[in-house]
Amino acid sequence: MGITDLPELQAPLFVLFLIIYMISVVGNLGLIFLTKIDAQLHTPMYFFLRHLSFTDFGYSTAVGPKMLVNLVAERPTISYSWCATQLTFFSVFISSEVFILSAMACDRYVAICEPLLYTVIMSQALCHVLVAIPYLYGVFLSLLTVIKIFVSSFCGHKVIRHFYCDSLPLISLLCSDTHEIRLIILIFSTFNLVSSLLIVLVSYILILATILRMNSAEGRYKAFSTCGSHLTVIVVFYGTLFFMNVQPKSSHSFDTDKMASVFYTLVIPMLNPMIYSFRNKEVKNALHRTWKMCAHILFKTIL
Repeated sequence: MGITDLPELQAPLFVLFLIIYMISVVGNLGLIFLTKIDAQLHTPMYFFLRHLSFTDFGYSTAVGPKMLVNLVAERPTISYSWCATQLTFFSVFISSEVFILSAMACDRYVAICEPLLYTVIMSQALCHVLVAIPYLYGVFLSLLTVIKIFVSSFCGHKVIRHFYCDSLPLISLLCSDTHEIRLIILIFSTFNLVSSLLIVLVSYILILATILRMNSAEGRYKAFSTCGSHLTVIVVFYGTLFFMNVQPKSSHSFDTDKMASVFYTLVIPMLNPMIYSFRNKEVKNALHRTWKMCAHILFKTIL
């Protein structure tokens, strides 16, 4: 059904979402590139940030380009195979992001509460494990959901009440019994939200307790500033998820859900690199060094 059925809104929305998506692509790929080539950003914090940008880029790209095409198409459609592919990649990346944010909270806890042991605890091996587990879990959950949906039979009415292939709008099109797949989605969605948020809350409660015990005001400010960007991302991301999942059924509407979905599929992936770039001096300095290096290489090439 797309974003809107009003023809006069399709062109403005296409331009708006194209700009948002392009900013998101440039921002996330830029952060991935920056944290990879700049030696001063080769720390656990920026390792996790690189993977956060990768998941942001992944799920926004799973949805964004096809949504943009359908905004200008005479009749918005999606093929059966691409629908399954879109749902698979979207589920993998969105599930992974939730637990990568949790891993980032654990990293901040170790950095502030155990600073002398930080390099020992947050070893390269542990960092790789903390991102491998979310990806493997995301693949497992995605394949479980997609296979359950697409081995079932669809009825003749194949209009998806959304602007991309999400699991719940697809389930409503199934002819067979959907109780099992709905229960699986409910259990795993609840587990993802509660467990990841619990890790974040426990980490920040311990961080806050440590900060309040600090005697130096400068030390407290520095500790808070290292968590500022991550906290902002957490509030935006989980705030959107709670808005979508915790609001009472009486206030639910198709248009409200679509706007919330637009926010977390396109707007949040655009905001995350901005938050980390504007609030982080190390990223700004790395960007400045990279610009100087690129300008130097270009100047030497021209000469």
